[in-house]
This record gives sequence, C-alpha cells and structure tokens, in this order.
Amino acid sequence: MRSNGGSAVPDRRRVVPILVGPTAVGKTAVAEALAVHWPLAVISADSRQVYRGLDIGTAKPSAALRRRVPHWGLDLVDPGERYSAGRFAKDSAAWLAEIPPERQPIVVGGTGFYVRALVDGLFHEPPLDATRRARLRDLLKGAEDLAAWAVRLDPAFSGGGRQRAARSVEIALLTGRTLSWWQRHAAAAGLVTAWYVRLTVPRAVLRRRISERTTAMLTAGLIAEVEALMARGVRADAPGLDGVGYREVVAYLAGRLPRAGLQDAIERATVRYAKRQETWFRHQLPAETLTLDATGDAAGVAADIAARWAVRGH
Repeated sequence: MRSNGGSAVPDRRRVVPILVGPTAVGKTAVAEALAVHWPLAVISADSRQVYRGLDIGTAKPSAALRRRVPHWGLDLVDPGERYSAGRFAKDSAAWLAEIPPERQPIVVGGTGFYVRALVDGLFHEPPLDATRRARLRDLLKGAEDLAAWAVRLDPAFSGGGRQRAARSVEIALLTGRTLSWWQRHAAAAGLVTAWYVRLTVPRAVLRRRISERTTAMLTAGLIAEVEALMARGVRADAPGLDGVGYREVVAYLAGRLPRAGLQDAIERATVRYAKRQETWFRHQLPAETLTLDATGDAAGVAADIAARWAVRGH
C-alpha cells in the first residue's frame, strides 16, 4: 500500500524482484542461476557498471551471460561523465518499457541510491544558484574529508563516494536543508513495487570472496585496463575512476602506492565499502525483506528465491 493524499490506495505498479547485497556476495551468480527458472531480463543497479571500459574492476557480467540474458544499465557513459540516481530512474522507465512481456524483469545491484530512486521515486531537487554552485564545486575539488563534512551537515548521510558526498554538502549549504530532508519531503512516485531479496554471508566468507575477486581482477589485467583508459585521455580524477579498486590503481600508477601494497589496499577499501552497503541495506530496506544466506552454491539460493516467488502467486 502507499499513501495518496492521506488515504491508503492499492499500489498497482508491477512487482519486481530486487536482488541486493554487498559487493562480492554473489549477486551476479545468483541472477545467472535464476535464469534457469525464469526467462530473465536484468536491470543492473550498479553505479560503476554504467561506465564504458570499466569492465574488470566493476565485475561486469560476462559477455556469455549477456548473450543469454539481456541486461540493461551497463556501458551507458564514458568514465569522464557523471551518472546520477536521477538519471538511472529516468533510464529505468525506458528499460522497463522495452522488456518484452514474456521476460521477468529483475533488478540486481548494490547501489542503494539507485534502488531507492527506482522504487521510492526521485525527490524534486530545489533550484540551485548556478554561480554559487560552481564556486562551491571549485572549493570542494581538493577537499579530502568530504564524507566527514557530509555527515556533519547531514547525520543521515550513509556514504556513496565523493560524488554523493559533494552533492550532500552542496544541497545542505545552498538550500539550508539536508539531502535526507529533501528526500523525505519531496519524493515523487516510484516505477515499481519491490520484492526485496537481500543476500548476505558471514563476514569471514565475504572477506575471503573479496580477496579472491581482487586477485582475479589483478590477474585479469585491472592495471592495464586503467592504463589504457588514461592513455585515451581519461583523467585520473574522472568520476569513473573514483570507485574502489580504480582509485588504488590510479594511486599506484601515480607513484603514491607501491605495487606490493596494491592488492591489500584494494581489499581493505572493498571491505569498508561492503560494510557501508550492508549498513545501508540493513537500515533502509523494509522489515519484510527476504534475507538469504548466500554462503552455499548459487543454484540453491536461486531455487529458494524462485520457490518463494511462486508461493507469492506471481
């Protein structure tokens, strides 16, 4: 149910499974296994997989999987461009319309703000003075403690990288209201009704998976991927290179991080990021969210999801 002018009305939006969880928990593997049960169409809710050329470090679905299961939300912009949750919600409306009726759409990703924009709707951002905004952005460019400032200005700020922190600071300083306040008081309608499935594993298992994936990424050529992007003119401070893994490789290429410490630096940053994701999903998703332990094989988890979906009568 959702509220409309104070009265409860049925929510007639399409019910869509939304598979979330921290990085490296196994979301892609479970989605692939679900394709055995449903003729799937996947919408990726991952703020890093939107970038073209960032394949290894974002763990994009394989080309073979994408040939078997259509995906939307991948390779949308160049690494030098910014892509927001608002743009994701607008694009998602078009993607949902493109998905043929015989396919079951499912949203898969770990970017909470993208999921919120899709399900709860966008907030109507207040008009911001262009001159003051440009001046503030120049001041924020060199700031190293943006996240700390974002939390001071908005205690509800839950992370999301420099771009999200800068936007939170910008909204708070230029409007006098926090980003979380605007999100609570100026929301529009969402596009779908969510059936949330949150994957989780014990902390030791997640750390092991993060370590294994980091090793695989470096072996697959993560450093060469970043070198090739920068050789094509992508700046070291480009939005696409601000993500976990890419930041550390950029630091290594700039001589600020020794090669021997690169893997450890990526693993530690990924663990911190995963903790923030878990905190966000634990506190932001509704109480009726289906939480499943993904320690076992993906096929078993997918079979459990499919059985529970069938019981719901979809």
